[in-house]
Amino acid sequence: MRLNWLLGILFTTHLFGLAHADITRTIAQVKSSVLIVGTFKATGSPRFALRGAGFIVSDGKSGDSNLLVTNAHVLVQVADEEADTALVVQVKVGKDEWQMRSATVLEVDKVHDLALLKFEGAALPSLKVGDSTQVREGQSVAFMGFPIGGALGFSPVTHRGFISSIAAAALPKPTAQQLNSKVIRSLRSGISFDIFQLDGTAYPGNSGGPVFDPVTGEVLGVLNMVFIKGTRESALTHPSGISYAIPSEHIRQLLLRKGDQ
Repeated sequence: MRLNWLLGILFTTHLFGLAHADITRTIAQVKSSVLIVGTFKATGSPRFALRGAGFIVSDGKSGDSNLLVTNAHVLVQVADEEADTALVVQVKVGKDEWQMRSATVLEVDKVHDLALLKFEGAALPSLKVGDSTQVREGQSVAFMGFPIGGALGFSPVTHRGFISSIAAAALPKPTAQQLNSKVIRSLRSGISFDIFQLDGTAYPGNSGGPVFDPVTGEVLGVLNMVFIKGTRESALTHPSGISYAIPSEHIRQLLLRKGDQ
């Protein structure tokens, strides 16, 4: 009896060690492909402002790429800036060194709050976009970004969690007083899609970062801190701390459209 107990402890410890080794390797792999999306203004103070996170994807032609996915609402913030403000990304080139590169917008998917960018300079390792249609509730995930808008330093931070729910992005409300402009547009468009609700807590600066499989590193979604809350939680006086993600199937559609151009 005691032998079986000891064997059980050893087996559990072995599995925990394997899982820890997997997430350690995965984080190292994913970090090199997660960039800072922001703006640069020569006369500003500070000159660089972090707007969100993004991650490198490939159109399938090579492993390295200059393509970046982020949230579309990040670009809305950029558009609201003055004319002499440029869209840029920050690429990590050393342990504590970041390199600024100019970026341009290739496509914006307003319905799913996604944007595809292209940045200048040498191509970098891309992340594989997984099949989010196979994701199930209870599945373990990890997500990465720059929480609190860089207040904790420009270092990518990883959190773990699981898919707590797969639900509609916008819910019709019982009374007109509880409908805001985002919900109205969503309902009028007749477009409905599912989103992932996470049990982990994300923060400003995580928006646009990847939600990924902790073992394979495949991207399963894009963290979203603003767009979905504005529709799904519009009736709440005090919005919750729930985190959401846009499924990666919509990234695939962005890349397919680019391939057809």
